[in-house]
Amino acid sequence: MKKLLSASILSADFGRLAEEVQAVSEAGADWIHVDVMDGRFVPNITMGPCVVEALRKASELPLDVHLMIEDPGRYVENFAKAGADLIGVHAESCTHLHRVVQNIRELGVRPCVALNPATPLCMVEAVLPDVDMILLMTVNPGFGGQAFIRNMLPKIRQCRRKIDDLGLSVLLQVDGGANPATAPELAEAGVDVFVAGSAVFNGDYRANIDNIKAAIARGEKSKS
Repeated sequence: MKKLLSASILSADFGRLAEEVQAVSEAGADWIHVDVMDGRFVPNITMGPCVVEALRKASELPLDVHLMIEDPGRYVENFAKAGADLIGVHAESCTHLHRVVQNIRELGVRPCVALNPATPLCMVEAVLPDVDMILLMTVNPGFGGQAFIRNMLPKIRQCRRKIDDLGLSVLLQVDGGANPATAPELAEAGVDVFVAGSAVFNGDYRANIDNIKAAIARGEKSKS
């Protein structure tokens, strides 16, 4: 399975967001990661469906929309209509997680469930067959540029085993601290989709993306 890099626009220049998305698209990003924050579930406020709608016009890449908000079920239809290709909701913020996942699927969007670092994997086991992707946070959500929490590696490996043991085609994504230094270990642990923000947007976008993908390939090689 091809490993994917999802460029997180949380680290982009919001004053020229369309240009930034076009630039990382041309530089080799596979997806665009959109962090939606409400100032309640996480201590920050970012963007809403109108921004996703604008991004949809700026790039043909899949829009990977990560809802770090309270009661996300209220808003999944808005983000689906805005052009999201994947919608991720946090298990911690959904009273009826299975219902929300079903709703996302019914809207024609690929569902994802996310877990904060301290949340155990058992929170998603019941919906694993119903999602297209599991997102494991490898930093505490709310701000970009944080350092990777190394003790998340066992959790990543455990999730990889669970997916494989069930024979599912569910993607495993990590968000937080992915860069050329951490990517080999993450790849070796079984990650499929790498969210990278500051590691992409600080400096030369193409060189940064090339370096992260090369590091991912090294991790894949060492695993085999």
